[in-house]
Amino acid sequence: PCAVAALVGLSFSGAIGLTFLMLGCALEYYGVYWPLFVLIFYFICPIPHFIAKRVSDDSDAASSACRELAYFFTTGIVVSAFGFPIILARVEAIKWGACGLVLAGNAVIFLTILGFFLVFGRGDDFSWEQW
Repeated sequence: PCAVAALVGLSFSGAIGLTFLMLGCALEYYGVYWPLFVLIFYFICPIPHFIAKRVSDDSDAASSACRELAYFFTTGIVVSAFGFPIILARVEAIKWGACGLVLAGNAVIFLTILGFFLVFGRGDDFSWEQW
C-alpha cells in the first residue's frame, strides 16, 4: 500500500513537471518547441546510476570510484538540463517566460527522479527491479 501511494505520488509529480515543460512550448505566446530537447536529459539522467549499480559489487562500501563517477556524470547531465533553456533564452531562440516554465519543469522532474530512486532504489523486498 505504501509503495503504491509513492508510485501514484511520483506519477502525479512527473505529470506536473511535464505540464510545465509543455506550457513552456505550446502556449501561443511562446510557440517554439526547442525546449522539448530537454526530454533527452530526462532519459539519460539515470543511466550512469544504473551502470554504476550494475558494475559495483561492493554495496556495503561507503564510497567507490565507480559510484562517484556516476554522481559526477549525473550532476553534469542535470546542470546541462538547467543550462540548455537558459542558453536558448540568451540567444533569443525562446522567450524568458518559456525558459522559466522549462526550469520549473526541470526542477519538478529531477526531484521526481530523485524521489523514485530514494523510494524504490534501496533493494529491499520491494524495489524498482520488480517493475
